Amino acid sequence: MPIRDPQESEREQLQVFRALPGELAPRDAQDLMIYPWFSLAKSKRVTPLEFRAGEIALRVEGTAEHGIATIWDADVLIWAASQIVEARDAGLATSRLMVATPHEILRFIHRGTSLRDYQRLKAALDRLQSTTVATTIRQVSTRRQHRFSWINEWKELADGQGRPRGMELILPDWFYTGVLDETLVLTIDRTYFDLTGGIERWLYRLARKHAGRQPGGWRFDFRHLYAKSGSLARFSDFALDLRRIARRQSLPGYWLNIERHADGTESLALCAGRDPHWLAGAVSQLAQTLAGDKL
Repeated sequence: MPIRDPQESEREQLQVFRALPGELAPRDAQDLMIYPWFSLAKSKRVTPLEFRAGEIALRVEGTAEHGIATIWDADVLIWAASQIVEARDAGLATSRLMVATPHEILRFIHRGTSLRDYQRLKAALDRLQSTTVATTIRQVSTRRQHRFSWINEWKELADGQGRPRGMELILPDWFYTGVLDETLVLTIDRTYFDLTGGIERWLYRLARKHAGRQPGGWRFDFRHLYAKSGSLARFSDFALDLRRIARRQSLPGYWLNIERHADGTESLALCAGRDPHWLAGAVSQLAQTLAGDKL
């Protein structure tokens, strides 16, 4: 009896979900917004990402060939989450087996649609597929870990004459079940895709998860932010990036404020919207920052 390819058997058991057309609201998985799952650098990273806090533990590894998936590669997962949530809310059947055209994905994540952009999308899919994750998040016991890749597999599709028909990818169960839980997904600003810096993108997702729409916002010590980011930069360089982002006020929907403390430490305050009382304090702090920083 011939041995069945386990990947083929998985595909055979899954119903195909064809990507929905039209402008969909971008949705992000909350679990991916608060921990260091992705490289924040555009250059290849092979150093593993690790984070531990109480019962939370995760380790992310990449291959020497592809490196760890980046925060820009994660745009594909945001596209997938958006598709699944839209279909679920419309009462349509969803599946981990998704079929779409590169054009559909690239347009959604605000990329070009040239041959070069298509090649970059394929490179992103390779990194997502080759990156491995081990985590205790959403496990019944902290001694048990769930291991997976961001994409189980992907392939290009063609018709009988070899003409391209799009691409197919299979999502891991850990990601898929999290997206189906409406309490674990948040809508994000569409202009998130236009943010160019890795720390900037990571910081927006953190703000969206923690600060949300709270009038009082949220505050993080710089050292705590550094640990949660997984950045390989020196702490001094990371802190400099935070100050620059606060000066630019580039996060869509959020005000950033650097707070300096008597012990010499710094905190970053994030607030949603345009609360006038919070804004007055932010302007005062920003003036002090501009006077004290030599940037």
